[in-house]
Amino acid sequence: MSTKRSTNPRPAGPVTTAPENLRITVFGTGYLGATHAVAMAELGFDVVGVDVDQAKVDALAAGKVPFFEPGLPELLEKTLATGRLRFTTDAASAVAGADVHFVCVGTPQQRTSHAANLAYVEDATRVIAQHLTKDAVIVGKSTVPVGTAARLRELVAATVPAGIDAELLWNPEFLREGKAVGDTLHPDRIVLGGVSERSEAVMRAVYAAPIAEGSPVVVTDLPTAELVKVSANAFLATKISFINAIAGVCEAAGADVTVLADALGHDVRIGRQFLDAGLGFGGGCLPKDIRALMHRSKELGANRAAALLQQVDEINMGQRERVVDMALEACGGSVLNKRIGVLGAAFKPLTDDVRDSPALNVAAALHLRGAQVTVYDPEAGDTARRAFPTLGYGTSVDEAVEECDVLLVLTEWKQFVDADPQRLAGLTRTPRVSTRAASSRPTSGVRPAGSSPDWAASRPDDPDRRVVASPAGPSRARALQPRA
Repeated sequence: MSTKRSTNPRPAGPVTTAPENLRITVFGTGYLGATHAVAMAELGFDVVGVDVDQAKVDALAAGKVPFFEPGLPELLEKTLATGRLRFTTDAASAVAGADVHFVCVGTPQQRTSHAANLAYVEDATRVIAQHLTKDAVIVGKSTVPVGTAARLRELVAATVPAGIDAELLWNPEFLREGKAVGDTLHPDRIVLGGVSERSEAVMRAVYAAPIAEGSPVVVTDLPTAELVKVSANAFLATKISFINAIAGVCEAAGADVTVLADALGHDVRIGRQFLDAGLGFGGGCLPKDIRALMHRSKELGANRAAALLQQVDEINMGQRERVVDMALEACGGSVLNKRIGVLGAAFKPLTDDVRDSPALNVAAALHLRGAQVTVYDPEAGDTARRAFPTLGYGTSVDEAVEECDVLLVLTEWKQFVDADPQRLAGLTRTPRVSTRAASSRPTSGVRPAGSSPDWAASRPDDPDRRVVASPAGPSRARALQPRA
């Protein structure tokens, strides 16, 4: 299959199986799998979600999404009611009745290296292949290192029953947490890697609705399809680390990184998205994906890519250290027995995902230094408590802010960004945010921490200007006035 063929949304050829007759399985019912299964049912297909976790299967079958994703609970209930969607742990029966099998299991980072753990992908693919009772298409959606799909094809060939034609292709996912439903139903591109004429026709039938809306289809080979997702994440991570590195230059020069980013964003070649200086990226995708790509790049001898990604990762982790240092500076060099309020636990707003959360990383680091930390997040409180049970947790913004010495705004939930700094100041032990502000333009509300340069602690010898909501957004903060 050519690696450089991009197709328009028109079908490549006749579809031998009508879309309404295609039956689909989705292996893995985590964030990706559950969303994909529900979306496929919404598009009109009969779908079975398969997982080894009985509790997860039972919850989804009862209409309960085990994580926070806007719009998904409602769509789950709707599709369950149609009878087109069900969930099971019985892989054999699910596979036997289906034509298209999506592999949507996790590929976490290995415990002892930056490499991706492919055990779940391999297990799911093997189970599908061994239980096939008719010709089928196996579709990988999990994010994997380049070269994985070729090995999986060998696994399928060695496992599939005699007389069964099973074709494996790759169709990477591009979901954004908080916007996953829309991204699945209305994708900005559909990448199909390693397809034959037959399997391409089947996949065009699966995605007939978004293709009809104008979603572009890119047809390529397996290695290119595997690299698309990790390359996209690596580029976004690089953009974030770039602006955070430039924020350091702005701090040294007395410039405003936010205005600088606005000016850069007017260049259509650059764009404004992902140019917000701040605490850096986290979550279950970007960190582990760039590290897996770094590891695979070294294996392939592509050392320049590995070196670039190493710098991106180091800059990103350094932002967390920077915010810890800012809190220490605000408290005169020590946070021992200081009360610190933390607004935000999720790695970004509109999710309850706390995997590699910069917010919790900072909160935990301050806790280890002796601070009394109280965290509040509107959706991620329970997941945060399970991951970091030693931290304190509040049930409201006010509870996290009350009587604190330092307030850190670490996740950009709208209710935090739009909060009234003056009202929050009245809840704190002694109000003060910053004695200098590099940004000359007025901003409203509280801004997230970590973006450098206008945050600074007040002088320890100035008793009238002590800590309140600090840091509330270096280089974008609105300085609070001390109470009279």
